[in-house]
Amino acid sequence: MPENPFATLPPVKVIKTKGKFIPIDFSIGNKTLEDLNTAADFEKYVESHLAKNNATVAFGGYDEERNLYKRSGIFNDSDTEERNIHIGTDLWIKAGTPVLAALDGKVHSFNYNSGIGNYGPTIILEHKISGFAFYTLYGHLSMESIENLETGDEFKSGEPLATLGDAAVNGDYAPHLHFQVIKNIGDYSGDYPGVCSKNERNYYLENCPDPNQLLKLNQP
Repeated sequence: MPENPFATLPPVKVIKTKGKFIPIDFSIGNKTLEDLNTAADFEKYVESHLAKNNATVAFGGYDEERNLYKRSGIFNDSDTEERNIHIGTDLWIKAGTPVLAALDGKVHSFNYNSGIGNYGPTIILEHKISGFAFYTLYGHLSMESIENLETGDEFKSGEPLATLGDAAVNGDYAPHLHFQVIKNIGDYSGDYPGVCSKNERNYYLENCPDPNQLLKLNQP
């Protein structure tokens, strides 16, 4: 894949909204987060941030070191290094919000990745630009999003793909879309790491380039 095959593309949309987008900080440096323990706490925090900024969507998180994964065993296996570096972009908005296909593509795979801290319902699309294949992952969806889906289903850029799930199905998070770009997906199906350890950081940042190269949020 070229160094940045997305540079000449217009901004893509992955959620259906006409509202304002505002950055949000979920890094370890944000001490306000230390008092938040549940999905409901985080949802209230996001809603307050949006209200203060007269915005509809809060976004960010790529290459962000976070503490919010400490409550889930899938990121803190005692035999491996803690995974706490986020390698996608999160878009925080209400459950039920329509999710759109970023680009023309087809369904590579999908799955219900259950458990606290996991993706919940997840869809991965396969795309090609100038002969180069890559993938986009959409995590924390509603169960309805994958009920009638089939591998190979085709979607056009901007076409409705799914809807966002709530904490009951999305891994026990405040509602948001985890959007990730993947160059080499290997043998993964319906799943791919969205958080890595510090030792793996360089590999995953190279294999999963910044999704904002596609979204172009808050860029001139």
